[in-house]
Amino acid sequence: MTSRLPPLYALRAFEVAARYGSFTVAAHTLCITQSAVSRHVKSLEAHLGCALFERKGPRLSLTDTGRRLAQELEVSFTAIESACATARRPRGTLRIKTPPTITMRWLMGVLEKFQATTGGDRVQLTSAWMDVDTVDFRNEPFDCAVLLSNGDFPKDWHFIKLFDEWLVPVCAPSVQGKKPWSIEHLALAELIHPSRDCRDWRRWLERQGEGDAVDWNEGKRFDTLELGMTAAAGGHGVSIGDLALIGPQLKDGSLVLPIRTAVKTGDSYYLVWSQRNPQHYLLERVRDFLLNNVPVMATRNIQMLE
Repeated sequence: MTSRLPPLYALRAFEVAARYGSFTVAAHTLCITQSAVSRHVKSLEAHLGCALFERKGPRLSLTDTGRRLAQELEVSFTAIESACATARRPRGTLRIKTPPTITMRWLMGVLEKFQATTGGDRVQLTSAWMDVDTVDFRNEPFDCAVLLSNGDFPKDWHFIKLFDEWLVPVCAPSVQGKKPWSIEHLALAELIHPSRDCRDWRRWLERQGEGDAVDWNEGKRFDTLELGMTAAAGGHGVSIGDLALIGPQLKDGSLVLPIRTAVKTGDSYYLVWSQRNPQHYLLERVRDFLLNNVPVMATRNIQMLE
């Protein structure tokens, strides 16, 4: 049976060339010469007795047979890479990717509690800034991730919703003063944006039909909700916060809600993993532990707009 298989290096060269549509990029990726990639592909075509690429001058396109083979090889090499990554990593380690705000405000503490109950097993947590939360299970060394998303994930992902995002204005008590604010008061305040494109304030205002009442393009801009809420607690203006993640600050009084209206954005925090990768034996236990320890929102005397 093995004698019928083409050389592995020829299959790999073809798969990478097909993925990028370029022998040059494939050569750079595989750290070999372009002519070597070309020879590998020609030897594979000779072995299979069919053309895999249509060569029209500098343009390179797959034949129907080449396209089908490339799709199958992508799945197969992904499985091989995942198996090797699993073999290399320390036994009992679940690798998880998360955005900074949920890491600092919730996940790190929950996972520390989880690891205290697991003996030798551990979760390797990697917090990474992402303008839009994403993970590439093919090229990144993670078994799962916690992402803020609308739930539109690739077909080969598994996912489970942890909790919804509710945006609400937050500031220090000294910034609010003694009385709750109106939209008119907010229009005069120094806004803090936890995203560079100001999308959080824009969504909160537009959801209430107040998109033109406040100049949401003005103000200080940060990269994460964590930085925005920290700046707000320091008295530097009013930021948008996530109601699910500010419970401790509301309790200790370092943050207050100048306008007690929370807006459901339609995004939620999800635990996601790829069905292409072998499921880690810790994943189910982590999933259940997270679901049993989701943040409890303080909703008393708060208007909740869905």
